[in-house]
Amino acid sequence: MAIHVIGEKCRGCKLCIKACPFEAIDMDGKLAVINEKCTVCGQCVAVCPFDAIEKTQGDEGPVDLSAYKNVWVYAEQRNGKMMNVALELIGEGRRLSREISDDTKVYALLVGENIENLARECFEFGADGVYLIEDPLLKNFTTDGYAKVITGAIREYKPEIVVFGATHIGRDLAPRIAARLNTGLTADCTRLDVKVSSYIEYAKKNTTLDTSTLDPASDDKGLKQTRPAFGGNLMATIICPKTRPQMATVRPGVMTKREREEGAAGEIVRIKPVIAGSDIRTRILEIVKSAKEIVSLTDAEIICSGGRGLGDASGFKLIKEFAAKVGGVVGSSRAAVDAGWIDHSHQVGQTGTTVKPKIYFACGISGAIQHLAGMQDSGIIVAINSDPDAPIFEVADYGIVDDLYKVIPQIISEWDKADELFEESLYRRAQ
Repeated sequence: MAIHVIGEKCRGCKLCIKACPFEAIDMDGKLAVINEKCTVCGQCVAVCPFDAIEKTQGDEGPVDLSAYKNVWVYAEQRNGKMMNVALELIGEGRRLSREISDDTKVYALLVGENIENLARECFEFGADGVYLIEDPLLKNFTTDGYAKVITGAIREYKPEIVVFGATHIGRDLAPRIAARLNTGLTADCTRLDVKVSSYIEYAKKNTTLDTSTLDPASDDKGLKQTRPAFGGNLMATIICPKTRPQMATVRPGVMTKREREEGAAGEIVRIKPVIAGSDIRTRILEIVKSAKEIVSLTDAEIICSGGRGLGDASGFKLIKEFAAKVGGVVGSSRAAVDAGWIDHSHQVGQTGTTVKPKIYFACGISGAIQHLAGMQDSGIIVAINSDPDAPIFEVADYGIVDDLYKVIPQIISEWDKADELFEESLYRRAQ
C-alpha cells in the first residue's frame, strides 16, 4: 500500500498537511508531496476536497524473498543496560537461524549512544554479529527517531526475520516499522518456529492447534508465529508468505536464554544513521520514573500469586505479607484482575505475563488453561486450594488441599522459625 498524489487534481490547499499526524507531507510549490514518514494511515485521503490523494497498491511487484537473509533481534537497552527479553530473543534467534540454513546468522541490533560495550554481552549470549547504530539524538528512546533509523537499516541490509520484545517500547516501535516497510507483524508471540517438524512437535502438546494440512517433511522455512487469540481460548499460528522481513514481537519470559559463553566475539557492523532533530516530533525534557508500585514478574525467583479463592481484594494483604516474608513478588490470576482486586501488571498467564521463577506459589487459583500456560515452566510449583479437583494440582509439585487463610499463616510462621534456626546456627559457628 502507498499514498499517491494526483498532480493534475492537487490545488495546493494544504488541508492534507494539517490532517497528517506524522508530518509526512511537504509542499513542492503548489503540489503536495508524500515523504518517507508516511505510514499509509489514509487521513489525507479522507480530508482532500479535490480527490487528489489516493491509496494505491503500489507497482513494486512481488517481493524477491531470496534477497532477504539472516535473523535480526532488536537488542533493547535502557540507560546502557540490556533488557532480559533481548538476551532471551538472541538465543531464540540463534536457534531459528540454524534451522533456516548453516550460513544464516543471528544479529543483534543495538540503537543508542555510547553503547558499543553492550555488543560483547550480545556475543556471549549467542549473537553472531551486532549492527550498531549510535547518535546523540538516539540517547533516549523516541518513537520517531528509532523507527526512522531501524527502518533505514532494514531496507539497506534486508534481514529475513526481525523480532522485538513485547515490552512497552517494542510494542510501540515494531508496528510503526512494519507499516513503513509494508510488511506484516504478529504481536505477543509465545512461540516461533521455522521447521514444520518443530512446529508439529510443539502443536501436539497443544490441542488448540491444527496440523492436519502440514507435512513434517516439508522444506518450508517461513516463520511460524504462534500467539494466543480470543482471550487465550485458542492459539493462532500466523505466517507472512509474500512480504519481508517477517516481523514479530515476543513476550518476555517465554524463551530461554542460552548459557553465557564468556569471551565470545563476533562481527560489529557500524551504521551511520541519517537523522536530524527535525525528524523527532517529541522532545524529552525530563525522565520521571513512576512513583507507583512496580512489579517485575519476569525477573522474580519467587512468585506468590492469588486468585479467585482469596474471596475479595483484602486477601492480597495476606499474599503481600507472604511474598515479603519469602523474598518474592506478588502475582495474580486473570480472575482477580478482572474483579478489580489488583492491578493488571501482576497478572500471570497468556493474557498477562509468562513467568519461570524458581518457586511459584498458587494460592486460591483453580488453574485455568490460560493461567497454566503462563507459569507451568516454573522450577517448583506449590498449589494451595480447598478444591481437591482443581486443575492446578495436575501441574503442581506440591499440593496442599486446605483453606489458604490457615495454610499461608502457618508457612509464614514456619519460615520465621527457619530463619531463627539459621541465625542461631551462624552464631554457634562464630563462637
